Amino acid sequence: MRSIVVAALLAASAAAPALAQDRAPFTGARVEGLAGWDRVQNNGHDDGIQYGLGAGYDFQTGMGLVGIEAEAADSSVKQCAGASTLASPRLCAKAGRDLYVGGRVGTVVGGRTLLYAKAGYTNAQAKLTSNDGTGQVTLGKTNLDGVRVGAGAEYAVGPNSFVKTEYRYSNYENGFSRHQVVAGFGFRF
Repeated sequence: MRSIVVAALLAASAAAPALAQDRAPFTGARVEGLAGWDRVQNNGHDDGIQYGLGAGYDFQTGMGLVGIEAEAADSSVKQCAGASTLASPRLCAKAGRDLYVGGRVGTVVGGRTLLYAKAGYTNAQAKLTSNDGTGQVTLGKTNLDGVRVGAGAEYAVGPNSFVKTEYRYSNYENGFSRHQVVAGFGFRF
């Protein structure tokens, strides 16, 4: 009887590390920093750098994943025309903050790589300024509602950290659109 108990204890202790490793690597809350290329279009385009912070929560079941996410970002995109004189004031349109909330679905490939698609609501801000050589005046800010879709890949570097890259397209009202390719680094809790 004693040998059966000892054998059961040894089997249980050997299985305990395996059970600890069975936690799905893409489950739980996450935070991330993002940066990358940003192109805003409306009767022309301008390129810049997008940077921001994101957070989300993912549910992994087997190889499938469903998640919710939110992001706050800004951009260096700015387009100007004119000469900053009284006769030809310089008008500039600058992309402002960009807020996003949505969801994603994906599949785990090879145990540490997640391939996913995303969709959701986005709200971007644009700021218009004028400079006639005597000073700069803000002519107005406008908020643009839109829809974002995208696809990406995320790789679990360790049990609580990941890197990712994704492409996303946003379509806003008033003919504005945005293409972005971003990379990110984050932590899962």
